Amino acid sequence: MRHGNKVNNLGRKSAHRKAMLSNMACSLIQHKRINTTIAKAKALRTFVEPLLTKSKTDSTHSRRTVFSYLQNKDIVTELFREVAPKIADREGGYTRIIRTGYRLGDNAEMCLIELVDFNELYTNDKAKKTTRRSRRGGAKKDVAEATVVEETTAEVADETSEAEATTEATVEAEAETAEPEAEAPAADEATEEPSEDK
Repeated sequence: MRHGNKVNNLGRKSAHRKAMLSNMACSLIQHKRINTTIAKAKALRTFVEPLLTKSKTDSTHSRRTVFSYLQNKDIVTELFREVAPKIADREGGYTRIIRTGYRLGDNAEMCLIELVDFNELYTNDKAKKTTRRSRRGGAKKDVAEATVVEETTAEVADETSEAEATTEATVEAEAETAEPEAEAPAADEATEEPSEDK
């Protein structure tokens, strides 16, 4: 029985366990997702989520605190520069555990643990931009949009009618200039024919 054992020791002494969780947290921050067992993933989640919360405030103190857990300057820099801006509006729950089946060798239950905001398949940016609308406000907005659409269609119709009128005028002018030219050669032929008769 557990009897209040809050920490899963994972079959390791404390120094080994802390080093393992630190390395797994560095891998998770670097690669955004890792494969591991369910027990390790649950222990990693309790280890890394407070560090992600700490990374939201970019100060020297928070950087040093996170570095004391991770012991890797490059990963701390990546955490504060790339990961923290993406999770800034999230209150918690930065990681997701997806079960993937059982390991072939020892039948341990395996999973994929990943950072929630870095999975493009599950995150939907369009869903985040929803706004609450009231019945009255929505109707006024719809009417205003309808009038704008009607005005633009009327303007387009006016422009097309003007364009058609100008094209008709140019066609008529071309037809008028073409008619005298067609008549002139006929008159020349008429004058030439009598001369041949003589």
